[in-house]
Amino acid sequence: MPQEATPAPASAANLLPAPRTAPPQTTPPQTAPPRIELIRLTRRLPSGDRELTIVDAIDLAIPAGQFVAVLGPSGSGKSTLLALMAGLDRPTSGEVRIDGRPISGLSEDELALLRRHQIGFVFQSFQLLGNLTARENVLLPAELRGLPDPPARADELLAAVGLADRGHHYPSQLSGGEQQRVALARAFAARPPILLADEPTGNLDGATGRIVLDLLTELRRREGTTLVLVTHDAAVAALADRQIHLRDGRIERGGQERAGQERSGQERDGQQPARPEAAGAIAGIPATAALGPPPGATAPAAEAAAAAPPGPPAAGPRAAVR
Repeated sequence: MPQEATPAPASAANLLPAPRTAPPQTTPPQTAPPRIELIRLTRRLPSGDRELTIVDAIDLAIPAGQFVAVLGPSGSGKSTLLALMAGLDRPTSGEVRIDGRPISGLSEDELALLRRHQIGFVFQSFQLLGNLTARENVLLPAELRGLPDPPARADELLAAVGLADRGHHYPSQLSGGEQQRVALARAFAARPPILLADEPTGNLDGATGRIVLDLLTELRRREGTTLVLVTHDAAVAALADRQIHLRDGRIERGGQERAGQERSGQERDGQQPARPEAAGAIAGIPATAALGPPPGATAPAAEAAAAAPPGPPAAGPRAAVR
């Protein structure tokens, strides 16, 4: 009879338990910094023998793509806060960060380049360059930014705001509502990730203001822009994802984030006084071109001094800025 095979004795290695496999190492996801971050931001100005605190130790983080409305009574620090975010004014203390980058140490020319690439502006006083046509006003930021085919971008945006047939007109030949629509198109021309709007309907009647607000929110939604809008009007603020209420330079309450609840602006009414701004700073022209605030100057004074002259020039319309 054939003999059955005897199993081989188990070796010591076979008697040991199988080694455990270490779980794969996972890298925690990187959290993007806020698009805009304010850290203990403070702005004080001398007034006689004392100092006035305009913005008082504000902490605020605004994520990418959010629409924030800033409200408060006159003198609460709203417009100064916006100027500090844009680097048009310098803080007394504290910090502004754009995409995690502190901007307080930047020179005026570096700040102008930051605005050119990352920040668009809409102000209640329009601040179009008077020696350029509507189309040229929209074209300029796209050219400075180095975008492909700036003329096509300008034509696209003028059509989006209903002014495709008005591009050859100068600002003095346009109504207030048309000028603000050109300013909207210009603000979006360079595809900035951030848009700052200071009372954009303040100089317009109620019906025209509603049209401008609808265009602003539609362009912002289409472009995915982070929008910070200063207003006195609760109906305008109701369009925002989040409301920040200021009083005496401090955040009184921060509101709730309400993503996806934008509505067409149908309740806008009332007007606010104009505020001068630097047209050159809006376009991102460096301070060495005399179109930016000098170091140490307060934003309103510097912007008023740098306002562009109205009306078309006697010679070529683009000579003053090219």
